[in-house]
Amino acid sequence: MLYHLTDVLERIYSGFNLFDYLTVRAILGVLTALVVSLVFGPILIRRLTSRQIGQVIRDDGPQSHLVKAGTPTMGGLLILAAVIIATLLWSDLSNRFVWIAVFVTVAFGIVGFIDDYRKIRFGNSKGLSAKAKYFWLSLTGFMASGVLYATAETPVETTLYFPFFKELAIPLGGFFVLWGYLVIVGTSNAVNLTDGLDGLAIMPCVLVASALGVFAYATGNTVYSEYLGIPYVAGVGELAIFCTAIGGAGLGFLWFNTYPAQVFMGDIGALALGGALGVVALMVRQELVLVVMGGVFVAETVSVILQVASFKLTGRRIFRMAPLHHHFELKGWAEPKIIVRFWIITLVLVLIGLSTLKVR
Repeated sequence: MLYHLTDVLERIYSGFNLFDYLTVRAILGVLTALVVSLVFGPILIRRLTSRQIGQVIRDDGPQSHLVKAGTPTMGGLLILAAVIIATLLWSDLSNRFVWIAVFVTVAFGIVGFIDDYRKIRFGNSKGLSAKAKYFWLSLTGFMASGVLYATAETPVETTLYFPFFKELAIPLGGFFVLWGYLVIVGTSNAVNLTDGLDGLAIMPCVLVASALGVFAYATGNTVYSEYLGIPYVAGVGELAIFCTAIGGAGLGFLWFNTYPAQVFMGDIGALALGGALGVVALMVRQELVLVVMGGVFVAETVSVILQVASFKLTGRRIFRMAPLHHHFELKGWAEPKIIVRFWIITLVLVLIGLSTLKVR
């Protein structure tokens, strides 16, 4: 909104052309989202506490988590509000990529909201049924990837590119819709599985989103994309603002979510953030790089898959408890130690992901 207003004001005073620069608006996006989070965070926490909207702890989870019962949850509302406000204020609202990213984030957030509400309303940790959750997430994922396929202006937008290899690429054609669905929904569920300790999921989301913002900026710039040997997608640079907004909102939320957490993001935040990361990676054509940078999310998901498969096939468990962070808890690692070490791993993986910009 403000971006379009500055277009009008630029006719009165040329200094407003500063807002034409994507880098300036990206910085304003992160600052806006951060301020919104820090200002409205305490207000939201008080409201959630007064309405007794507290976390319901799994019966089969680590016993150390029982003390967290009743901690305000659904703090993802704060993240979503900050991201959407910052994005709408500073993005070019005529850009289709921006609206697709906003759609996926809000839609996944709504599914998460219903899931969190049912957990609180009925006092159990099950929430929305697995079938219902999967259906609505899948529908949204297919819709988003379908729109991206239908509106693709060049073959580049539906081609799978491999990191570290300049010439290795696979045109997906109509299979892009299925691939896009898997990326969006898979990432959403991976982030949701990771969200089990104070601050564990939000910082990797901030790091990965920030890196995707760099990819968006380079991919949407003809000069940088040609120099770096990455695909050029016209207009996708606007997603840099969306990504920095996630970074700012996430840092603001972490202020309240760091150990010991004053508020949890809930499924409304985890599902929405995961969906946002997935759809952005899809639009900037860096899905495989997302797998690298989001290695912690991947490890958490794989640990659950292996645990379930092993127990069903052999009756034995590979890990003491899945997802993976619970395994380390039961091994005696302190919660802050697990969190910070997972952050460090994510930082290293993000740096490796960013290196693919040049190593091709």
